[in-house]
Amino acid sequence: MSPALRQSLTLIGFAAVAAGFALALPDTFPTARNLINIAQQSAMLAVVAASMTIVMAMGDFDLSVGSMASLAGVVAAVLFAGGAPVWVGVAAGLAVGLLGGIVNGVLVAVVGILPFVATLGTLTIFSGGAFIVSGGKTIFGRAIPAPFADFARGGVPLDALGLEGLRLPWLSLTAAAVIAAVWVLLERRRFGRHLYATGGNAEAARLAGIPVVRLRIAAFALAGLGAAGAGLMLASRVASANPTQGAGLMLDAIAAVFLGMTMTRSGEPRVLATVAGVAVLGVLGNGLTQLRVDSYVREVLTGAIVLAAVAFATLGRRR
Repeated sequence: MSPALRQSLTLIGFAAVAAGFALALPDTFPTARNLINIAQQSAMLAVVAASMTIVMAMGDFDLSVGSMASLAGVVAAVLFAGGAPVWVGVAAGLAVGLLGGIVNGVLVAVVGILPFVATLGTLTIFSGGAFIVSGGKTIFGRAIPAPFADFARGGVPLDALGLEGLRLPWLSLTAAAVIAAVWVLLERRRFGRHLYATGGNAEAARLAGIPVVRLRIAAFALAGLGAAGAGLMLASRVASANPTQGAGLMLDAIAAVFLGMTMTRSGEPRVLATVAGVAVLGVLGNGLTQLRVDSYVREVLTGAIVLAAVAFATLGRRR
């Protein structure tokens, strides 16, 4: 399958899905309010998927991002419940993510464990840690400081654009900032060039003088940091934290990256293409929710999308 055909089929499929929802839900789906809602709902996934793109650019995976998001959220919430300032809880959550990502990187790059196996193990560890830290309970109510919860409710007013009463959410703007930072890192810095070279042939990259071990540790560290940031954003959005809160982010992030790969000519993970993949999943989830389709059906569709995207990417590389 040629790259052009692969791209065309993906875009046609997305357009068909969006058009179908617009026809089925003419009063609610194709509206500015709903588009803003999709952007807000997809912000956490966008952050995780952008971070996952960094790891997948090397040909690796991080299966622990969902449990890391949950762990970061409950760590911050527990500190909030103990009276810690907002900045302390946020910093602690991000630090946990960074440390967890470094652990993943060391296991993969230094110890030599396969990424799938290493991050599957840490997925369990981080998930168990979230239950231990939270006591297996949801932390909500007065334990969550108002400034922390208010962040997800606020945004930039769009009255000047004729959209009275609507705001561009801070969550969406935060996701946009993360995406921009990852784009610069991957597309405009030597770090990104080295990542793609390592993903193409790690041994050749090492012989060319690229510090592959440090590079892989740094990539996993950034993935952990992004997952933790998404966990904090999610906790802010729902004004609570529980040990399973971020569980669904991992599969959706992988699906978004693979969907994005079907939209690039090279078939490589690229962050802007990943964002397009996030948009596909956001539109699909929003439309199905409005149609009151069961959540389990959405999970089946997400799994099918992953398989289809991987198949498309594989066929593209075999042409």
